[in-house]
Amino acid sequence: MKPLYVWIAMLGWTAIALWIAAAARRKMRPGASEFFIGGRRMAGFVSGMTYAATTYSAFMLVGLVGLTYRSGVGALGFEMTYLIFTVLLLVTFGPRFWIVGNWYGHITPPELLAHRYHSQWVAVIAAAISFFMLIPYASAQLMGMGFLVDGITGGKIPFMVGVLIMAGLSGFSALYAGMRSVAWTDAFQAVTMMATSIIALLFTIYHFFGSPAMFAATAAENTPELLKFTWSPALFIGLTLPWAFFALTNPQVSQRMYIPDSIVSLRRMVIYFSVFGFLYTIISTLFGLEAAIVIPGLENPDKAMPHLLGRVPVSLGVIIFVGIFAAATSTLGSIILTLSSLFARDIAKHFYPEIEESTERWLGRIVILCLLAACIVFAWFQPGLITVISSMASGGLLVMAPAIVGAFFWRRATAVGALSSMGLGGIVTAVMYLADIYPLGWWPSVWGGAFTLVLFVGVSLLTAPPEDADQFITAVEQELVDRRFRAWGAKKRTGTPKRNHM
Repeated sequence: MKPLYVWIAMLGWTAIALWIAAAARRKMRPGASEFFIGGRRMAGFVSGMTYAATTYSAFMLVGLVGLTYRSGVGALGFEMTYLIFTVLLLVTFGPRFWIVGNWYGHITPPELLAHRYHSQWVAVIAAAISFFMLIPYASAQLMGMGFLVDGITGGKIPFMVGVLIMAGLSGFSALYAGMRSVAWTDAFQAVTMMATSIIALLFTIYHFFGSPAMFAATAAENTPELLKFTWSPALFIGLTLPWAFFALTNPQVSQRMYIPDSIVSLRRMVIYFSVFGFLYTIISTLFGLEAAIVIPGLENPDKAMPHLLGRVPVSLGVIIFVGIFAAATSTLGSIILTLSSLFARDIAKHFYPEIEESTERWLGRIVILCLLAACIVFAWFQPGLITVISSMASGGLLVMAPAIVGAFFWRRATAVGALSSMGLGGIVTAVMYLADIYPLGWWPSVWGGAFTLVLFVGVSLLTAPPEDADQFITAVEQELVDRRFRAWGAKKRTGTPKRNHM
């Protein structure tokens, strides 16, 4: 593809995104809550689309396409399992996060843990794990975009140019108007991702195969092995388990449970995300099957989508490129904004409790710049360790799942149990990934997750829970009944003050 077309696509998209960011800034109000979570004033559609755009990064049209190219419908099973678990977790935990966040003014997920367990160190450890796991993951987004623009232009647009353009756009959106800017641009990017993917899929099916029926017949004849589930249980569980809890353990998405402006908007957020996720997963998988038929024999399956781009008209290639660029940019912007809030609220405020909200916002902006600089440096050197740590990210974040689930559902859960399970569990999981240790063929995420769960339960049983743990859980459950999120389990209360449960 000619560099001119790629430049037009990137700069045109950037201009639109900057215009949206400027419009978002005009709606921005003072305060840390406004900067980091949009003041809890996001409508259902915007909430659902920012959740979708944050969740579905460039991995879908690059990584999942490649995974399907290599292993067939097993990739669809993996991604659909993730989607099902995510929807179930959103239905279960979304209302709970939203209620408690509104009661106590929480801005970050670790703040909720610190409140429930009466330990700020729980929040510090959770934030530290998030930084360690997500900075390399964010860097991988930049690297992916750099490789894409370098590959489709034959090196005429250098790797680092793609990296810097994507970093600049993501950083500006987060810096300029915080969550409101990121959410609005995410919504536009999510619509772009879906629209461009549908257009590209329909064109390639009719261009290469003549009709959907002929595509299905060709796939059954030419690549029957890809239509069979061939994944081993160890592979499927090892990949799926960390992603199954993605909605809880990844703060850039769990933080979005705070942002809807009402219970109705929260429900709509879940519905919009569910529809988006189902369609985008099917589309990405079909691209992978197409590529396996049209361009078989690739040594690196992650190059399947770039090679497919080379087989379509330039105009369509640009459309697909814009969709991938939008997906990667939205994910990076969300990650750096969330990590900046974790630093300001959960780390800096722990050591300087009297910090003012205006200072938190400026500190968040400084951290965003530092995070972008760190990600750019990682992308520049392209170290092999990045790949290892990126694959480890979801497994490493899994160690926070027991503490989050226990916060709402286990009255005996304790701060010491949460601290020990996250700290030691994170170390064990990271060491196993870095040392490439797969006992009995099972992935580190499985062993690390099991170790974390046993440690959390065992230590909690040996230590004393907060005195008001029962009161906290009961109050949340009752509020769910009052707001018609549940139809069982409690009678309506009368006159209990919501902000004084703890």
